[in-house]
Amino acid sequence: MARDPQGIDQYRAAAALRSALRRFSHASERILGLCGLTGERYELLLAIKVAENEVERATVSELTVALGLAQSSVTQLVRRAEDAGLLRREVSSTDARVRYLRLSSQGERRLAEAVAALGEERARLADVLSRR
Repeated sequence: MARDPQGIDQYRAAAALRSALRRFSHASERILGLCGLTGERYELLLAIKVAENEVERATVSELTVALGLAQSSVTQLVRRAEDAGLLRREVSSTDARVRYLRLSSQGERRLAEAVAALGEERARLADVLSRR
């Protein structure tokens, strides 16, 4: 069986990436738990925060696209996060059928804490990705 020296580099790169993703995922779960968040809630809060800065407000419909989830899943996730005091809904001043989502002060605090705590892990993963 002939050796493929160029091909083995692709396998090494793929293995390194998978390993880095696993480490990032495990570290994220641990850190998010310390911040009182689940991975799903962290992604939800991130999406709402980004929407506040880009389009001013997030809706459940916009979050289904941003998170790649079904509307019913996002609705349940939003409801649980709201019950946990992480966000609040605001009625649109122009259309009473529309509810905008905003982070509560507790949601802001937990998100900021998690983003800061995950900074080193993001940097490690970015380093692996840059070595592709």
